[in-house]
Amino acid sequence: MAHANPGDTSGGARRSFTSVKKLAYDKFQQALLDGNLRPGQVLSQKDLVVLLNLSIGALRELLPRLEAEGLLHVMPQRGIQITVIDLPMIRDAFQMRMALEREVVLAAVKSMPDEILLEQRRLHTDIIERLGANPSAQLLAEGQDVDTNFHDVLVTATDNELLIQAYNANSIRIRLIKLDRIKLSETTLPAAFGDHLAVIDAILSRDRLRAAEAIEAHIRNARERAMAL
Repeated sequence: MAHANPGDTSGGARRSFTSVKKLAYDKFQQALLDGNLRPGQVLSQKDLVVLLNLSIGALRELLPRLEAEGLLHVMPQRGIQITVIDLPMIRDAFQMRMALEREVVLAAVKSMPDEILLEQRRLHTDIIERLGANPSAQLLAEGQDVDTNFHDVLVTATDNELLIQAYNANSIRIRLIKLDRIKLSETTLPAAFGDHLAVIDAILSRDRLRAAEAIEAHIRNARERAMAL
């Protein structure tokens, strides 16, 4: 039987390296969502190092992943371009979202506890009621958080790490599209939340067909709003 070598720190080094890579990825994602990096923007590696407060080594480790996920494009001798939000990008991102979230709701029909779904229902109806009574920018921001969290709750509940990773990578693109084109407003929030409530009710009824149709309708509606602008 093999015994661990107390002096072997390779495992700790690997964990430290992984955490550095994750931190770098998280910083890039947050810069996108905060608007500090803009779709279509072209920067140098030096620009990104300064903006994200990373070492050049950490950035170079990060770039292949970001390029593979379609979040940027490395242009030799010209710089790094943040992904452009155009119609092909929107179509691709929403097609991926449709495939992933259809599977997610089918899993939820099978195993998601009623109490989680009922809490999501309560959060949605509360926002709709408050928006009708006293709309505000702060309430719309709260609604955006409820919107994002709803999808995250469904996906995380699958406990399927491969699906979760694929969803997380695509969700960055979807959130960029939302920020650029379909940010929730006093007009669009009730419609989007109505779609969510249809999904929740279908899952609560344990109706696979209705749940799949509800999530597909929701994603089609979001895609059409994005592509109309």
